[in-house]
Amino acid sequence: MFRGILIFLLLLLLVLYYFWHSNDTSGGSNTDVLPVVLWHGMGDTCCVPFSLGAITSLIVEQTKGGYVRSLEIGGNPVMDWESGFFIHPNEQVDYVCKQLLKDERLAKGYNAIGFSQGGQFLRAVAQRCPSPPMRTLITLGGQHQGIFGLPMCPTLSSSACDYISRLLNSAAYSLEVQDNLVQATYWHDPLMENHYRQGSTFLADINNEVYLKVDYKENLHKLKKFVMVKFLNDTIVQPKDSQWFQFYTSGQDKVIQPLNESRVYQNLGLDKMHREGKLVFLGVEGDHLAISKAWFIKNIVPLLLEK
Repeated sequence: MFRGILIFLLLLLLVLYYFWHSNDTSGGSNTDVLPVVLWHGMGDTCCVPFSLGAITSLIVEQTKGGYVRSLEIGGNPVMDWESGFFIHPNEQVDYVCKQLLKDERLAKGYNAIGFSQGGQFLRAVAQRCPSPPMRTLITLGGQHQGIFGLPMCPTLSSSACDYISRLLNSAAYSLEVQDNLVQATYWHDPLMENHYRQGSTFLADINNEVYLKVDYKENLHKLKKFVMVKFLNDTIVQPKDSQWFQFYTSGQDKVIQPLNESRVYQNLGLDKMHREGKLVFLGVEGDHLAISKAWFIKNIVPLLLEK
């Protein structure tokens, strides 16, 4: 029933594809800079010109021809858009890892930029798939400790958004919802921490909250930098502090627990990365993903040009 609500949007997406679709790779002439891999957020696709297509062009321009790959999940724009809601993150991460490994231009390393949920997905790539090596990970509005609230759904009707919200509030940790709704896999209920850890099929795993996986810590530590950008006036991500790897103190949904007091700080080795200056926290005024070209050039491009 819910998918029926999306038929019109999918048809619209097909129209946009035929008129506006560009390649998911660009540039490549300047081999003096590391390639850049992009992963879009919920309700977006890899290459639409007014979204990540514009970011791709900007990076190519600012790096004087650097290679950019904007990830298209599933190999076509409809599946790519649908992946933001219905393809389990574990399946997506596995697909991306295989695609990156096949790309010879990434063999010596790459930088990565994740937009919204694409941020935690790319972090999973860094933790699970160390080859080819990710050098710097930049997350723009990523939900590293999950979300507890979904006030707005980009590109969806209010009825579809309400339907998703009801599912998350009532049955987020049921196997059926976990398997079929991406947002459920990083739904983090601070009032039901045990249910979250037992039922989350993605976030609790990559945050080392179920089993302590040493390779997750070791692979994340291989990053040169882990840059987290928080949108200070965000009305989409709840709590917005998740963008800096913070979350509510367990048992309530009002007080934010400092990162250095959370279990994930040690479980993922973020404490060691912090001491070594590998964690970078940036704040930008504006709502979710509302960044200007000037801000991106000033704050993000220099990170992509570092040797």
